[in-house]
Amino acid sequence: MTLDGELVEALEKDYTTAPITPQERVMVDYVVKVTKDATRVRKDDIEGLRTAGFDDRGILQITMIAAWFNSINRVADALGVGRAS
Repeated sequence: MTLDGELVEALEKDYTTAPITPQERVMVDYVVKVTKDATRVRKDDIEGLRTAGFDDRGILQITMIAAWFNSINRVADALGVGRAS
């Protein structure tokens, strides 16, 4: 979470060019892959997270948070939350 509006805007526009650390970039690349198609996650993705400094607990937390947000967003979309009638 951040209160930096410019960073949020840069991430929304194109996270690959946003001013984030290399560790954050590896994490976001992984989260994007989980979000788009979790069945495509491979050992190399997990090893990339480890190389970036995340331990097994951190990798589990990243995965669970990404999965939770994906799930809750789908529920909200299905129920029309935030959509004009």
